[in-house]
Amino acid sequence: MAKELKDLTKAEENYSQWYNDLVVKAGLAENSAVRGCMVIKPYGYAIWEKMHDALDRMFKETGHENAYFPLFIPKSFFSKEAHHVEGFAKECAVVTHYRLKNDPDGQGVVVDPDARLEEELIVRPTSETIIWNTYKNWIQSYRDLPILCNQWANVVRWEMRTRLFLRTAEFLWQEGHTAHATREEAEQEADRMIHVYRDFAEQWMSLPVIVGHKSPNERFAGAEDTLTIEALMQDGKALQSGTSHFLGQNFAKAFDVQFVNKEGKLEYVWATSWGVSTRLMGALIMAHSDNNGLVLPPRLAPIQVVMVPIYKGEEQLREITGRFREIADALKAKGISVKIDERDNVRSGFKFAEYELKGVPVRLALGPRDMEQGTVELLRRDTLEKQTVPQQGLADRIEALLAEIQQNIFRKALAYRDSMITRVDTWDDFVRTLDEKGGFLLAHWDGTPETEVAIKEATKATIRCIPIDAPEEEGRCIFSGKPSHRRVLFARSY
Repeated sequence: MAKELKDLTKAEENYSQWYNDLVVKAGLAENSAVRGCMVIKPYGYAIWEKMHDALDRMFKETGHENAYFPLFIPKSFFSKEAHHVEGFAKECAVVTHYRLKNDPDGQGVVVDPDARLEEELIVRPTSETIIWNTYKNWIQSYRDLPILCNQWANVVRWEMRTRLFLRTAEFLWQEGHTAHATREEAEQEADRMIHVYRDFAEQWMSLPVIVGHKSPNERFAGAEDTLTIEALMQDGKALQSGTSHFLGQNFAKAFDVQFVNKEGKLEYVWATSWGVSTRLMGALIMAHSDNNGLVLPPRLAPIQVVMVPIYKGEEQLREITGRFREIADALKAKGISVKIDERDNVRSGFKFAEYELKGVPVRLALGPRDMEQGTVELLRRDTLEKQTVPQQGLADRIEALLAEIQQNIFRKALAYRDSMITRVDTWDDFVRTLDEKGGFLLAHWDGTPETEVAIKEATKATIRCIPIDAPEEEGRCIFSGKPSHRRVLFARSY
């Protein structure tokens, strides 16, 4: 493990390579035999499970229920909503045949040309079309509304340039799809769910985010409005970390989903969809980690406390491990996850480096002298501060420390994020700040898609969002010089 750390590229030297090294060396994920797809390893999946479980509770607390819809979607469904198919057409994987046969020329197996599907199937890139075709059978009256469904699933978007967690051909996510009787209810739902995402990001991931509306160019395909949470990574680039879409009646009209209202008249249903994915794993890594490895917020750490015995001989190991088990029982009673590392084939220094790499929030080391003095060595991963503390009252101390670490990680990320928000008023300042500093730029924009595209082509910066709390402010667009009524948030992004 010492060699693993030595081989970990420093973030300041090559941030991209540092990220890739960290994902692989910390045992989170690896590339698979299928181009563009990843294997999420047990430690990485344990973090995703914690994300899943926390979000799932939050969804259910807001009245949502889980369901499951097919992986395969008839191609004809996509043609019913023009903007939707346009947005996903280039990323779709298509199933055309359903059988293989032996190659008569001895080249293994080939697709059986006689087994062509009557209608080709799209491998799910997102589920609006299949779900709204289903909702047509579920909805007749206003009494059937609202429908508040969420799905945990995998999706396929055929990306050509991939990076583990951030952009892969297949990834895991949740997608909420809700149906409402009124525009107001649907808009409130879209707003409510983006704030659920904000709360999760800040309270569980210790990740400060900015909530805002996407520009028309950046909206989800088929949406009337897209809300987003935008986070800033330590290299000064933004990462879209969750979105919530007000779909209007677009999908209801495409799939003829109508209901009889209280006045006995037929109306089209109003819709939302919202989702986050395993991209959150990338955000977690890039927002907090350092050159020693991962830094995990305790609420998402699979192991919150690791215990390393320092011993000579079997007798000392038994005695120290026995004391650790007593401490572990007290911690587990408080709901804290614990691991006692009793491996005898690696040195304690190797273990220390391994758990720093894996981002375990608290490490305890206990040796013969500590046993005599009733103390234990405690290290907190976020600051790497080490101290010797009494064993007495240790469970209460660690419970409080985990809460402090969670908050400290957030404070550090927030201070960095705030230091990287720059107000710019001229094109020269905009370009210079992007190149020299990066981060979020608050600048005036004239509101036209032409200007937005021109800025992107010139600088690779996009409008990340129009912050929901952006005040009215008269100014001039940094690019066109035309009047602008508020600043928007620009950044280069993943």
